[in-house]
Amino acid sequence: MRRHILEILRKNAPEPVSGEELSSLLKVSRTAIWKHVQVLKNNGYVIESLPKRGYILQSSPDSISPEEVEPRLKTKWLGRNMCYEERVASTNEAAKKRASAGCEDGLLCLAEEQAAGKGRLTRGWFSPYARGIWFSVVLKPPFLPQEAPKCTLLAAVAVARAIHDYTGVRTGIKWPNDILFKGRKLVGILTEMNAEFGHINYIVIGTGINISIEKEILPADIRETAVSLAEATDKKINRAELLALILKNMEELYEQAVAVGFTAVLEEWRRWSVTIGRDVLVIAPNETYEGRALDIDEEGLLIVEREGQRVKVIAGDVSIRSTGAEGGKD
Repeated sequence: MRRHILEILRKNAPEPVSGEELSSLLKVSRTAIWKHVQVLKNNGYVIESLPKRGYILQSSPDSISPEEVEPRLKTKWLGRNMCYEERVASTNEAAKKRASAGCEDGLLCLAEEQAAGKGRLTRGWFSPYARGIWFSVVLKPPFLPQEAPKCTLLAAVAVARAIHDYTGVRTGIKWPNDILFKGRKLVGILTEMNAEFGHINYIVIGTGINISIEKEILPADIRETAVSLAEATDKKINRAELLALILKNMEELYEQAVAVGFTAVLEEWRRWSVTIGRDVLVIAPNETYEGRALDIDEEGLLIVEREGQRVKVIAGDVSIRSTGAEGGKD
């Protein structure tokens, strides 16, 4: 109901809409309309009430609630079902719980804050209230489990493309799941899968984007390595608008991958890469070594030249040894 009220007020702003008109359009009492408007005001919407004229929406809060995200969505199915909470332990955990219970394909889980945000290799992700975009999507793809890791690369392309289109900021993707700006981490992506032999039950792709986290509130161990989008651009960032653009990109890339494979996704990933062509330190499960990143293969694995031999990085952490990594090639 409140989403419909906001939709009508947005469409008519700056002109007022009477309580009587809202009541007639939504087929509820004027008292019900008044109560919903009070809730919206309590949630940060500035709505002016003019005697005998009605309600005017003056401004909306900086929120990624369904009321703000849904009107901006341009997807067909991704994100059309949402679960939103102001605070969760982890959007990935919330998404996996719903996926295990049989949620629909394309579910979007959103939170303003994560108490225990998850990164790769059991790392955490600092996710303070309303200072970023913290979200996870549930996908139920028809392809085989070995294809699932490429969804991380797909998500990174969707995010990097959206940030560039929305702000003009050119970022770079570090294999396999980080997006950097001037060598500092702006975005992290974590993909988790539930599968049986030869069949994926679901994939959860979790994404954390630092939007406006001041350096002084960052934990000491990431203060010099993390960055926020607000530091990279003077553009006022509407988190709901940026999220909607990311989801649009993600849906288009995913549908393309399902229809014809990941070839085009991998090719675009290469154009955004700040790993290919760089000296890297590979921290694998059983060894650590240096080499030069040459490319990714058709499975999305990183190919590294090590002591004259080519090896593929299947799992582990990769650090770029040279400085100044900023964006991919145009």
